[in-house]
Amino acid sequence: MRRTALLVSAALLTGLLPLAAAGQAAGAGDPAPVPVDRFEGEVPFANPPAEALFTWGGDTDDPPTLELAARDDAPEGEKVLSGGYDISGYGGFSHEFASDGPAHDWSAHKGVRFWWEGRGTGEAVHFEIKDGGANGGASELWTTSFTDDRTGWKQVEIPFADFTYRTDHQPVGGIDHVLGLTRMWGYAVTLPKSGFAMDGVELYGRADQSLRAQVLTDSAVHPVREGGTAKVRISVATTGSAPLDEPVTVAYETAGGTASAEDYAEVEGSVSFPAGTASGTSRTVEVRTLEDRAAEAAETIPLRLTVTGAKAPAETPQVVVDAHGLPYLDKGLPVKKRVADLLSRMSLAEKAGQMTQAERAALGTAGDVAAYGLGSVLSGGGSTPTPNTAEAWAKTIDGFQLRTRATRFQIPLIYGVDAVHGHNNLVGATIMPHNIGIGAARDPGIAYDTGAVTAAEVRATGVPWDFAPCLCVTRDERWGRSYESFGEDPALVESMETMIQGFQGAADGRDLDRGDKVLATAKHFVADGGTAYGSSTTGSYTVDQGVTTVTRQQLEAVHLAPYRDAVDRGVGTVMPSYSSLDIVGDDKGPVKMHADTEMLTGVLKNRLGFDGFVISDWAAIDQLPGDYASDVRTSVNAGLDMIMVPYEYKSFHQILVDEVEAGRIGEKRIDDAVSRILAQKFRLGLFEKPYADTRGASGIGSAKHRAVAREAAAASQVLLKNEGGVLPLRKNQKVYVAGSNADDLGNQSGGWTVTWQGSSGDITEGTTVLEGMRKAAPGAGITYSEDASAPTDGYDVGVVVIGETPYAEGVGDVGNGNDLEPTAADRAAVDKVCGAMKCAVLVVSGRPQLIGDRLGAIDALVASWLPGTEGDGVADVLYGRRAFTGQLPVTWPRSEAQLPINVGDASYDPQFPYGWGLTTRTAVPSGGTGTLKALALAAAAAEKAGAEKAGRAAVTRARLLVQEKAGTTVTAEFAGPFADADHLLLTGRYVAAVAKLTQAYRAA
Repeated sequence: MRRTALLVSAALLTGLLPLAAAGQAAGAGDPAPVPVDRFEGEVPFANPPAEALFTWGGDTDDPPTLELAARDDAPEGEKVLSGGYDISGYGGFSHEFASDGPAHDWSAHKGVRFWWEGRGTGEAVHFEIKDGGANGGASELWTTSFTDDRTGWKQVEIPFADFTYRTDHQPVGGIDHVLGLTRMWGYAVTLPKSGFAMDGVELYGRADQSLRAQVLTDSAVHPVREGGTAKVRISVATTGSAPLDEPVTVAYETAGGTASAEDYAEVEGSVSFPAGTASGTSRTVEVRTLEDRAAEAAETIPLRLTVTGAKAPAETPQVVVDAHGLPYLDKGLPVKKRVADLLSRMSLAEKAGQMTQAERAALGTAGDVAAYGLGSVLSGGGSTPTPNTAEAWAKTIDGFQLRTRATRFQIPLIYGVDAVHGHNNLVGATIMPHNIGIGAARDPGIAYDTGAVTAAEVRATGVPWDFAPCLCVTRDERWGRSYESFGEDPALVESMETMIQGFQGAADGRDLDRGDKVLATAKHFVADGGTAYGSSTTGSYTVDQGVTTVTRQQLEAVHLAPYRDAVDRGVGTVMPSYSSLDIVGDDKGPVKMHADTEMLTGVLKNRLGFDGFVISDWAAIDQLPGDYASDVRTSVNAGLDMIMVPYEYKSFHQILVDEVEAGRIGEKRIDDAVSRILAQKFRLGLFEKPYADTRGASGIGSAKHRAVAREAAAASQVLLKNEGGVLPLRKNQKVYVAGSNADDLGNQSGGWTVTWQGSSGDITEGTTVLEGMRKAAPGAGITYSEDASAPTDGYDVGVVVIGETPYAEGVGDVGNGNDLEPTAADRAAVDKVCGAMKCAVLVVSGRPQLIGDRLGAIDALVASWLPGTEGDGVADVLYGRRAFTGQLPVTWPRSEAQLPINVGDASYDPQFPYGWGLTTRTAVPSGGTGTLKALALAAAAAEKAGAEKAGRAAVTRARLLVQEKAGTTVTAEFAGPFADADHLLLTGRYVAAVAKLTQAYRAA
């Protein structure tokens, strides 16, 4: 998501240009204009924290372009800044001043101006400045816009009085919401898609008190119970916190709104702030409401303010008499009755609002929450408040919830996030292994615990809804989302769905109003894990958002099976896939899931009995054929209940209303959608407790929560090879550590960590694998050399940690700039270390890596997956504090040419089969076929008695015995039955599993 760091050049502000180069002449008594940017090359294109011009946008792969172009018609100097972009969503640039320099004082000036080359498009171009705080990333964002209303060069002047505070995207803590202008960090421009050119940014004019002083209210909305008294605090603030030079008067009166004269005592009067009044001084106006004991919807009482001598508040404050006495507000009534009552009172526009979900950073003003009656707001990947703290999350979301109090029925928002492996957007949260690692752990209890910890940390920041877990069955590791899957076997995915109960609690929803539970989302319905390589039509993606071609039998057995279980577990929401489904033999061809009526309504809602609501994926309806009205009509009629718009929420809302009024979407369909949404809001307890319950915030990133993540990381480690018992390491060994992922927290956490795509480095709080090793063996001689350039003599063993750098979704597709080969640097490190000493190689990645050509030189090989922030867990198994017990959740191929390769394939000859995993827990059983016969009898007895624990134990012992015989010589004759056995184990067929393992033993 967009980063809005906006700073300004120290060099230009400290070394002012001659007045002759500064644009228009100053007015009489005005200070000389102060140049900010000449765009002659004095400021580089780079990234913060260095002083630089940098771009940002909604598509990280295709950011806006900038260039300093020499132009004969340049308004100032020889060059202008020009560029543009060709992506959906948004994009722009910032000029950021290095954070180690001082902020700048713009308070003497009237505003900022610059030359703009107009295209006459009529577009609104947004211009933003940053004020206060420690640096650009911790300052307030103030915004305004100008209209591109003519062609050719035009000097645009924007008084500081025109800027408004962006409540949708702001830091909290130490921020006064006053445009102080004494600590400025720069500016940014959200670019028009038609391209741009600009020149000569400068400060101009002289500030007067009406610009430097402003009147503020403590809140735009003041809810109060009927009969109560609202207290509206009016304060005056000045640039630089200087005392008032001249008096300020604020006249007030209660007028307008939906409340009648019988609902409140009218108030009229004025408050004054004499010259010399200190900035921050406040006065209080009380508005008393009257009690008539009648059941009523909420009613508004605007307090109109007329300000003399200062800038007026951006919004008229509203006192709101809370809704009361209506049946839907009665917590004692069944949810079904509460929904029916509320639905019967709502207008079409209010219903459309409930079906609309907007991105947090897209809201023009926070007031749009009430103006459009939005049902939901979300934070997309990396869309976070600044600073990115639990407190800031809670205050930001509470600010949105406060706006819902100004609507007739005060229907609360349901705020959603992609917390797919912990509260991964929040810095300092506990980051779990990605789902591929949870699948490797093979422990439903661990899946439950990681879900429970995630839910507790998410809810403690005011977020009641999580877009997780992903129930895809990954069938091709070239897919950039394969790590979001628990594995390639639907039986494995189903066994890990205990995570849903970790999120939500009881299947009947009775726990959802707890402060440590969230509404879960089963995604992406259905068959997104089966998309074929080369079938994607989204940009440069090769697999993601492509087409899954299956028979109905394959669809039911492989891809639909996990959703049956999720519905039985009471999952609250379901998100369709971007992908298309092509069912062999139905002659429909590929159908986008967001338009698939048969699957969304016929199968999910009607046949499976799903009673939650269906939420679209990010702007997914935009991919449907036809215009936007057609997209809305098709998707809602297919069964979507809420649309993740996420930007064009105003247009969506109006089009949805228009489509219903025109009869192209039935009112019955709208009522069904809204009923489903309201039911979950009632179950979550949002009507009674709309604001954040932060009592659990102390648990975020706590030792207790990290212990759960550490256990999950340890359990996820799969020991693929261990010749000579190299692992576990001994604490007295001298160890040489190398590789790109040994000491990189971002790499071991993967995508969807702090930002959508994730990134390398110390992006959050946690322990790297190297740090975990040093803590596990504090007295040992551990040497770290990332590229293995340090001398290798004198070591007992080497540990080389290699693998991938972070990616998410189709950005990570193989063929989209990615492959499954270790990097040249990692290959060189493996060769050098393993050529010099006994070595263990750990592969930190979201999918198997092709390591077969070096397997002979490697003594021990570990699939570490993406273990999250708790590298201690990896160290635990390396040093034997905990045994290796993980098993492959996906097949490990010999070559990319084998892909896709999955358990049950007719042709199956992998490097390591699905289910493979050596252990250091116990001695491997001996006795060969005799022992296998005994284990078969034990499996039969367990299966007959329904003794799951005994049955699993028998199959596990048989598996270990068979693996021991095979060693690393895995043939096709061995691999097929071995992998089949693990699938049979997961479905409770212990006898058949041992029989398959016996077959594999004979083939070994």
